[in-house]
Amino acid sequence: MQGDRVAGRPVLSLLQVLLLLLLLLLSRASALHPDELFPHGESWGDQLLQEGDDESSAVVKLANPLHFYEARFSNLYVGTNGIISTQDFPRETEYVDYDFPTDFPAIAPFLADIDTSHGRGRILYREDTSPAVLALAARYVRAGFPRSAVRFTPTHAFLATWEQVGAYEEVKRGALPSGELNTFQAVLASDGSDTYALFLYPANGLQFFGTRPKESYTVQLQLPARVGFCRGEADDLKSEGPYFSVASTEQSVKNLYQLSNLGVPGVWAFHIGSTLPLDNVRPATVGGDLSAAHSSVPLGRSFSHATALESDYNEDNLDYYDVNEEEVDYLPGEPEESLNGRSSIDVSYTFKVDTRPLEGGMSSPDSDLSSPLHPTPTYWSFYPETESATLDSQTKEGTSLGKVETPDLKDQVEPWAERRNRSPAPPKIDRESLVPSWKTPPPSPENRSIQPYSDGGPVPSEMDVPTAHPEEEIVLRNYPASGHSTPLSREMYEVGVEDNIGSNTEVFTYNGANKETCEHNHRQCSRHAFCTDYATGFCCHCQSRFYGNGKHCLPEGAPHRVNGKVSGHLHVGHTPVHFTDVDLHAYVVGNDGRAYTAISHIPQPAAQALLPLTPIGGLFGWLFALEKPGSENGFSLTGAAFIHDMEVTFYPGEERVSITQTAEGLDSENYLSIKTNIQGQVPYVPANFTARISPYKELYHYSDSAVTSTSSREYSLTFGAINQTWSYRVHQNITYQVCRHAPRRPAFPTTQQLNVDRVFALYNDEERVLRFAVTNQIGPVEEDADPSPVNPCYDGSHMCDTTARCHPGTGVDYTCECASGYQGDGRSCVDENECATGFHRCGPNSVCINLPGSYRCECRSGYEFADDRYTCIYVDECSENRCHPAATCYNTPGSFSCRCQPGYHGDGFQCLPDSAPGLTPCEQQQRHAQAQYAYAGARLHIPQCDERGNFLPLQCHGSTGFCWCVDPDGHEVPGTQTPPGSTPPHCGPPPEPTQRPPTVCERWRENLLEHYGGSPRDDQYVPQCDDLGHFVPLQCHGKSDFCWCVDKDGREVQGTRSQPGITPACIPTVAPPTVRPTPRPDVTPPSVGTFLLYTQGQKIGHLPLNGTRLQKDAAKTLLSLHGSIIVGIDYDCRERMVYWTDVTGRTISRVSLELGAEPETIVNSGLMSPEGLAIDHIRRTMYWTDSVLDKIERAQLDGSERRVLFHTDLVNPRAIAVDPIRGNLYWTDWNREAPKIETSSLDGENRRILINTDIGLPNALTFDSFSKLLCWADAGTKKLECTLPDGTGRRVIQNNLKYPFGIVSYGDHFYHTDWRRDGVVAVNKDSGQFTDEYLPEQRSHLYGITVVYPYCPTGRK
Repeated sequence: MQGDRVAGRPVLSLLQVLLLLLLLLLSRASALHPDELFPHGESWGDQLLQEGDDESSAVVKLANPLHFYEARFSNLYVGTNGIISTQDFPRETEYVDYDFPTDFPAIAPFLADIDTSHGRGRILYREDTSPAVLALAARYVRAGFPRSAVRFTPTHAFLATWEQVGAYEEVKRGALPSGELNTFQAVLASDGSDTYALFLYPANGLQFFGTRPKESYTVQLQLPARVGFCRGEADDLKSEGPYFSVASTEQSVKNLYQLSNLGVPGVWAFHIGSTLPLDNVRPATVGGDLSAAHSSVPLGRSFSHATALESDYNEDNLDYYDVNEEEVDYLPGEPEESLNGRSSIDVSYTFKVDTRPLEGGMSSPDSDLSSPLHPTPTYWSFYPETESATLDSQTKEGTSLGKVETPDLKDQVEPWAERRNRSPAPPKIDRESLVPSWKTPPPSPENRSIQPYSDGGPVPSEMDVPTAHPEEEIVLRNYPASGHSTPLSREMYEVGVEDNIGSNTEVFTYNGANKETCEHNHRQCSRHAFCTDYATGFCCHCQSRFYGNGKHCLPEGAPHRVNGKVSGHLHVGHTPVHFTDVDLHAYVVGNDGRAYTAISHIPQPAAQALLPLTPIGGLFGWLFALEKPGSENGFSLTGAAFIHDMEVTFYPGEERVSITQTAEGLDSENYLSIKTNIQGQVPYVPANFTARISPYKELYHYSDSAVTSTSSREYSLTFGAINQTWSYRVHQNITYQVCRHAPRRPAFPTTQQLNVDRVFALYNDEERVLRFAVTNQIGPVEEDADPSPVNPCYDGSHMCDTTARCHPGTGVDYTCECASGYQGDGRSCVDENECATGFHRCGPNSVCINLPGSYRCECRSGYEFADDRYTCIYVDECSENRCHPAATCYNTPGSFSCRCQPGYHGDGFQCLPDSAPGLTPCEQQQRHAQAQYAYAGARLHIPQCDERGNFLPLQCHGSTGFCWCVDPDGHEVPGTQTPPGSTPPHCGPPPEPTQRPPTVCERWRENLLEHYGGSPRDDQYVPQCDDLGHFVPLQCHGKSDFCWCVDKDGREVQGTRSQPGITPACIPTVAPPTVRPTPRPDVTPPSVGTFLLYTQGQKIGHLPLNGTRLQKDAAKTLLSLHGSIIVGIDYDCRERMVYWTDVTGRTISRVSLELGAEPETIVNSGLMSPEGLAIDHIRRTMYWTDSVLDKIERAQLDGSERRVLFHTDLVNPRAIAVDPIRGNLYWTDWNREAPKIETSSLDGENRRILINTDIGLPNALTFDSFSKLLCWADAGTKKLECTLPDGTGRRVIQNNLKYPFGIVSYGDHFYHTDWRRDGVVAVNKDSGQFTDEYLPEQRSHLYGITVVYPYCPTGRK
């Protein structure tokens, strides 16, 4: 009551309370003025970033390190594209158009494709320790974190300012650059223990909110800028590093300069690093809910109380949500709480029904309402939950604001119904002293004008704002009742256009149904797409230089392939014809819209009768048609998942045929997979007649998820002088799925016209191939009269060079512009040699190597790259222990040498003990190791010898405690090492077979051999037993051809006894062993000089091994073959030759590893898509697969004596491996209908299926000659598995692969290439754990991989 007094506190009058509320409502400041940014410019010591589209500053070596997440950094880089990092940036194409987070550390105040060329703005940066700058940073941080940072006093700061910078724009003839320019600033302040980031966006400072992907023909597509923080990829291969997203939609970017999380519009504060554990970035929360609604008051005016009262407040301008805006998520939990390293606080407009912290621990430690910098919740005086409120304000430290008690206002505040016509006024604060003007030189330390309060006191805190429950109540569903703690949820809730919202006069309720978001579903997008969250869900959009529906994206301008099967039930005239799963292949030239289709082995007379049906191949013409301005071809809408239904009626006979073509996605090669089914009746076409179809035009009508077309065509059948004209009518219907969450594109036409020229249909009876060819353009509907000429850029008739872009002008005018890295007039472009002109960034002690359109830097011998990847620093090779332990290393600038020590001989890399009379090798090594202990710090292992001087099977290091087994030569047996404190390995001889009781098969065999006198005749039967003593399923009578199958007990299976020359197919009846056989104890250990070779596009990469560890710093390019796509690779250890397949050149080539050797092509004919390759170094032969010809071939290593081993029952053969010791060949067939792994002898005999269950896409295959195991990596099942050569003993090594392509085995590890990681991944054979990963600097697909030994592996039979 007004007249009450509580605990001696003075009671305010109603007038005083209303005045207090009015002050709070007016406490919101106007937007930040550009002059109120932190001071910047050359006069303040700023460095200026070079103009350009993708520039990076030189490394900024900080005098005082900063903390970012848990790490401490002394180097920073500033990039053109609105980003700061602790390492140099990759090319912008690798991160600018991709989803956040990046795979490198990033502080992004406005990540977008920014271009400062031609004087469009400038970018400045510096480290600063001036008192004025530090004091202002401290005020902002304390205002945003009034509890945790109340005593924060920074000692240094780093500032980066993007001033009047523009977005990247494609150069267009006669077009002026856009006048939209952005200004924003990032400040990193640290006190040595904690680091805070401030992002500042002045009024009108953001005039564009995103940028278009480079070379995008989708005019409507614009990628919103991304704002946030990212730690970069984690060391653990199975997880990504923590990141924090602030804004990633257009609306949230717009709100950056209108809202704030510390009370000053346009200013945002974040705690980004600490010496204490910091799970993720923590935002300031004093400014209230980050997604609070924006006001309808025009930007640029200060909000006033009069404006708030006079504005028309109704349902129309309140704008709870807008179906054309992108809604984003907010977290139903503490803003400062980390969500497993991933957080998002997008600041787009989202309707909030209650801005107060929810009970039960929902408020942040710094979300204290006491500070005057903390504005009242935006709609406090208008929302019914605040109709009754009390205010209690006091300061925690410093000057008290007085003890206040507010009377009950329940009956004195307007009810909700009477307030519906009022406009909500955002709060306003007085911050004249908080954000000073920097028009004058830097103020002196004594200048107090930057204090946030006139008295210079600390930030007040501890204002409690309890609220009474109103009669009219707003309820958020899915939250617990008052008094119970609210658990943090990883799900996100938001109001969207499809959410369930119900209301009545009493209660407004909200059902926050969970929606699918990019965070958990981005993998549904193509790897060439980015994912965008909308109000009701997510959508995928293809990146720049790709087109499609986002879930399937193909590169623009590149040729495309289609593979499929065709089945049919036809009546040709009155003759029935049936065919099933005949092959269809199509090839599309994307630059000019040509589509070629070939269907093989359709039986006659159907093949001849289908000649007029060009719509079968015409589908691919519509899908990949050349696009005219403002138009889109079919694939841009449908992607690779659609159904095409056609009904064709022939005249005059009115025969009808239905054709259904179903697209089933893109395969691993980005080939479109499609199934075609043809049913009905077609007119008979006599043999030797040809069909001619004139050019035609079709209109396609577009609606949501459907395209329809109806047209009539004439065709002529000719033979000699005979010429007959017929016609048919085509009804087409194409259905596909669209993403309904994204805003509709208003500019997309509802009708488009397909122009089809150069139509051909041909059947070759000898090849039994039916072919169609069409050339297609898609564009707007054309008027019949006086059609306007088409610009050559759109119909492919331009004369620009293949390395130039065509820019359309007026009418048929166009200009050609050489691509980046090339020079010329556009009609003729030549490579620009950056190395010769000096326009490169390679530093001292490095070599610049020119590439077509680019260049790369390589360090000279004895140097390695610094963190910037351009500067080469000196390497002390001796510190890397490259010499043999019994050698001395001598380091010289750029090189080093090794010399064996006294008592040893060799080249220094391999030293062997000199023979000493009476000493065994173990005793010689023991003597040498004991002598080494005279050197300080020596930790050599002293071998243990038995009484005869032989190596003890168990060796243990006296200093470290590690133990391992050795073979008789003292070499470590891989996989036997145990750590200190654990049980040493068992190193004795393997148990004798007699320790296992003999089986029935073995006892029977022994009895018969004894009965035969130990040596049976050729016609005498002896049971055949396997290694485990089980009956071999196939039993034969001596050396004759009479064979039969037996069960597990050796009993003959009735009906399986064969005649001579026929071997029955017997199925094993014994379950394979569950434990993999242990490797032989005499496996040769890894030797010095072993390395991996992998193929990546047009290069072969070299990746050295240190034992089994990847020496990533020493990786380099072994060979570059421009214009090639190298897939398969293998190595001939006898002649030190590398062999590879090239699917672009359709060749097989080789090169010696000797210095200066040049590649040699050894097979250059009869190949279509050579992929897998295997070398038999013993027989001097090679084997390869061809996935288009569906063949497996063999030849000598010089390409001679070529022979086809198999050409039947193959669909997609890929990987191939050889076991030269036992004479077996293995290969995979990733036929999606029936994938399998097969085997045969090296001569092609005894072909049989080894594995055909529980496999999907067996891309990779390797045979380990040491463990006698055949192993494969499957991109379908995501498993790495091994089996014995006969298919038994199958075992899963790892079941969480990404997308493997090639694999090789070495030592105790597998190494496989992976298309998801675009790198080489190491997997331990025994544990199955991922142990290491190498990601080349160039991020593109890796294909084959092999290992190069310094010797030829022998293996064992």
